[in-house]
Amino acid sequence: MKMKPKLSIVTLGVRDLDRSRAFYGALGWECTGDDEGIAFYDVGGVQLALYPREALAEDVGQASAGDGFTGITLAHNEPSKGDVDRAFAEFLAAGATEIKAPVEVFWGGYSGYIADPDGHLWEIAYNPFTDLT
Repeated sequence: MKMKPKLSIVTLGVRDLDRSRAFYGALGWECTGDDEGIAFYDVGGVQLALYPREALAEDVGQASAGDGFTGITLAHNEPSKGDVDRAFAEFLAAGATEIKAPVEVFWGGYSGYIADPDGHLWEIAYNPFTDLT
Protein backbone atom coordinates (compact mmCIF):
# COMPACT_ATOMS: atom_id res chain seq x y z
CA MET A 1 0.00 0.00 0.00
CA LYS A 2 1.37 3.41 -0.96
CA MET A 3 1.02 6.54 1.09
CA LYS A 4 -1.87 8.87 0.28
CA PRO A 5 -0.57 12.01 -1.50
CA LYS A 6 -1.52 15.06 0.55
CA LEU A 7 -0.15 18.16 2.21
CA SER A 8 -1.27 18.63 5.81
CA ILE A 9 0.69 21.54 7.30
CA VAL A 10 3.07 24.17 5.97
CA THR A 11 5.13 25.59 8.84
CA LEU A 12 6.85 28.94 8.48
CA GLY A 13 9.76 29.73 10.79
CA VAL A 14 9.19 33.31 11.97
CA ARG A 15 11.46 35.71 13.82
CA ASP A 16 8.67 37.41 15.80
CA LEU A 17 5.54 35.30 16.35
CA ASP A 18 3.40 38.24 17.53
CA ARG A 19 4.37 40.32 14.47
CA SER A 20 3.54 37.42 12.15
CA ARG A 21 0.20 36.81 13.90
CA ALA A 22 -0.60 40.50 13.43
CA PHE A 23 0.34 40.35 9.72
CA TYR A 24 -1.87 37.35 8.90
CA GLY A 25 -4.61 38.72 11.17
CA ALA A 26 -4.54 42.00 9.22
CA LEU A 27 -5.36 39.94 6.12
CA GLY A 28 -8.47 38.71 7.93
CA TRP A 29 -7.09 35.21 8.46
CA GLU A 30 -8.48 33.63 11.60
CA CYS A 31 -6.11 31.84 13.95
CA THR A 32 -7.64 28.40 14.51
CA GLY A 33 -5.20 27.30 17.19
CA ASP A 34 -2.56 28.97 19.27
CA ASP A 35 -0.77 26.61 21.63
CA GLU A 36 2.69 26.73 23.17
CA GLY A 37 4.17 29.30 20.84
CA ILE A 38 2.72 28.07 17.54
CA ALA A 39 -0.20 29.56 15.62
CA PHE A 40 -2.37 27.69 13.11
CA TYR A 41 -4.53 28.98 10.27
CA ASP A 42 -6.90 26.85 8.18
CA VAL A 43 -6.12 27.73 4.57
CA GLY A 44 -8.56 25.59 2.67
CA GLY A 45 -7.94 22.08 3.97
CA VAL A 46 -4.26 22.64 4.73
CA GLN A 47 -2.95 24.23 7.90
CA LEU A 48 -0.49 27.11 7.83
CA ALA A 49 1.56 27.13 11.02
CA LEU A 50 3.72 29.96 12.35
CA TYR A 51 6.49 28.83 14.70
CA PRO A 52 9.55 30.66 16.03
CA ARG A 53 12.42 30.24 13.54
CA GLU A 54 14.99 29.26 16.17
CA ALA A 55 12.70 26.61 17.67
CA LEU A 56 11.84 25.22 14.24
CA ALA A 57 15.52 25.00 13.30
CA GLU A 58 16.27 23.24 16.59
CA ASP A 59 13.43 20.77 15.95
CA VAL A 60 14.81 20.05 12.46
CA GLY A 61 18.38 19.86 13.75
CA GLN A 62 19.67 22.62 11.47
CA ALA A 63 21.17 26.09 11.89
CA SER A 64 18.55 28.86 11.75
CA ALA A 65 20.77 31.32 9.86
CA GLY A 66 20.07 31.97 6.23
CA ASP A 67 18.35 34.58 4.12
CA GLY A 68 17.51 35.13 0.49
CA PHE A 69 15.73 32.80 -1.89
CA THR A 70 15.04 29.49 -0.18
CA GLY A 71 13.76 27.61 -3.21
CA ILE A 72 10.12 27.64 -2.12
CA THR A 73 7.15 29.92 -2.64
CA LEU A 74 3.61 29.76 -1.33
CA ALA A 75 0.68 30.61 -3.60
CA HIS A 76 -2.62 32.35 -3.00
CA ASN A 77 -4.90 32.04 -6.04
CA GLU A 78 -7.78 34.33 -6.92
CA PRO A 79 -10.62 33.89 -9.46
CA SER A 80 -9.70 36.91 -11.66
CA LYS A 81 -6.96 39.39 -12.48
CA GLY A 82 -8.85 42.11 -10.65
CA ASP A 83 -9.05 39.91 -7.58
CA VAL A 84 -5.28 39.37 -7.78
CA ASP A 85 -4.77 43.15 -7.74
CA ARG A 86 -7.15 43.50 -4.77
CA ALA A 87 -5.50 40.69 -2.78
CA PHE A 88 -2.03 42.01 -3.63
CA ALA A 89 -3.02 45.41 -2.24
CA GLU A 90 -4.41 43.74 0.90
CA PHE A 91 -1.12 41.93 1.47
CA LEU A 92 0.77 45.22 1.07
CA ALA A 93 -1.61 47.05 3.42
CA ALA A 94 -1.04 44.31 6.02
CA GLY A 95 2.71 44.97 5.90
CA ALA A 96 4.04 42.76 3.11
CA THR A 97 6.91 43.88 0.89
CA GLU A 98 6.33 44.01 -2.86
CA ILE A 99 8.75 41.73 -4.70
CA LYS A 100 7.15 41.73 -8.15
CA ALA A 101 3.96 43.57 -9.10
CA PRO A 102 1.24 41.45 -10.75
CA VAL A 103 1.77 41.03 -14.51
CA GLU A 104 0.72 38.73 -17.33
CA VAL A 105 3.05 35.71 -17.08
CA PHE A 106 4.53 33.32 -19.65
CA TRP A 107 2.25 30.41 -18.77
CA GLY A 108 -0.91 32.44 -19.53
CA GLY A 109 -1.85 33.56 -16.05
CA TYR A 110 -1.45 36.73 -14.04
CA SER A 111 0.62 36.93 -10.89
CA GLY A 112 2.90 38.89 -8.62
CA TYR A 113 5.00 38.20 -5.52
CA ILE A 114 5.13 39.66 -2.02
CA ALA A 115 7.24 38.80 1.00
CA ASP A 116 5.71 38.45 4.46
CA PRO A 117 7.50 40.07 7.44
CA ASP A 118 9.96 37.15 7.57
CA GLY A 119 10.71 37.16 3.86
CA HIS A 120 8.54 34.13 2.99
CA LEU A 121 7.54 34.56 -0.64
CA TRP A 122 3.88 34.44 -1.63
CA GLU A 123 2.70 34.36 -5.24
CA ILE A 124 -0.67 36.04 -5.67
CA ALA A 125 -2.05 34.52 -8.87
CA TYR A 126 -4.90 33.98 -11.28
CA ASN A 127 -4.81 30.76 -13.29
CA PRO A 128 -7.25 30.81 -16.22
CA PHE A 129 -6.79 27.08 -16.82
CA THR A 130 -7.50 25.60 -13.39
CA ASP A 131 -9.72 26.86 -10.58
CA LEU A 132 -7.46 26.84 -7.54
CA THR A 133 -9.66 29.17 -5.57
